[in-house]
Amino acid sequence: MAKSYNIALIPGDGTGPEVTTEAKKVLDAACAKHGVKINYQAFDFGGERYMKTGETLPDSAVEEFKKFDSIFLGAIGHPDVKPGILELGILLKARFTLDQYINLRPVKLYKGVETPLRDKGPEDIDFVVVRENTGGIYTGMGGTVRENTSEEAATQIMLYDRRTVDRCLKYAFEYKQRRNKKCAKYAEKPITLIHKRNVLTYTGDLWWRAFNEMGDSQFADIKRDYNHIDAANMWFVKNPEWFDLCVTENLFGDIITDLGAMIQGGLGIAAGGNINPQGVSMFEPMGGSAPKYTGKDVINPLAAICAAGLMMDTLGETKVAENIEKAVSDVLASGKIKSLAAGKMGMGTKELGDFVAKSL
Repeated sequence: MAKSYNIALIPGDGTGPEVTTEAKKVLDAACAKHGVKINYQAFDFGGERYMKTGETLPDSAVEEFKKFDSIFLGAIGHPDVKPGILELGILLKARFTLDQYINLRPVKLYKGVETPLRDKGPEDIDFVVVRENTGGIYTGMGGTVRENTSEEAATQIMLYDRRTVDRCLKYAFEYKQRRNKKCAKYAEKPITLIHKRNVLTYTGDLWWRAFNEMGDSQFADIKRDYNHIDAANMWFVKNPEWFDLCVTENLFGDIITDLGAMIQGGLGIAAGGNINPQGVSMFEPMGGSAPKYTGKDVINPLAAICAAGLMMDTLGETKVAENIEKAVSDVLASGKIKSLAAGKMGMGTKELGDFVAKSL
């Protein structure tokens, strides 16, 4: 009997439905090869629904999502909806209420993809960022006083407790442990904690102590390193080959993962997961809704396809994930894709999806 998974599908806004269609095409083909079946249930959350009903993501939907094995998202963002409404009302609500406390972002340069870094190639850019995803400044603690006066003051608090830090670090160490077993070159490199403990002395010290205490007591065989966030940005550009797995808090992770996306060739290939290791996770391409390209068959679906592979890997279907990654790698190495940018790929969205599916 085929193993099956129930996936909540949110195509979303703009080009989201187009890239999710191609990701489904590839995912279904890869799963069929390995005796896995995917059952999808589509949800229409996004800009169009919000403009019709005033609803973003109701509590009842969150409860329904808990019955699924995973969530697959296309994109959120509509030009006719004020920025922040959909992002806070759908993305952040799902992330916080489903306790998706890990944001996982692979940074991998494939053969055939250009990087803006001079003299760097696929052998130099192959690492992962584990970002704490539900704490820190993004919890929204703070406020303003004397608003709209010359003496207005605002605060935004970076709050972390030991439980939140420990569970993120545990996931990162265990992920690094798996990578070390997978490839000898990964084992040669350290797990790197990124923070700003020379200035953020309280939260930075909490992360630093927790990192070293956990490393000493549970993961003594794993090499460890530390970078200040400003130094990490510099070394990502100058020496990306130094990194294998980076773990950091929420705000810093938000910053360095976009830098990571650029050095791997852009948002057209960048995929990510919002993960609850004990619950329901959500996977998505990082490129956004790109509304100006909607319906033109020019958007790049590779990031969505990679997100589908990341979802299957997280669900434990390693062979399916490896099959998808190899197909993407083979397609990019073929030389037939001229660019990852929308409208410049040398083929349409559907044609590229077909190309990857046939390469499985």
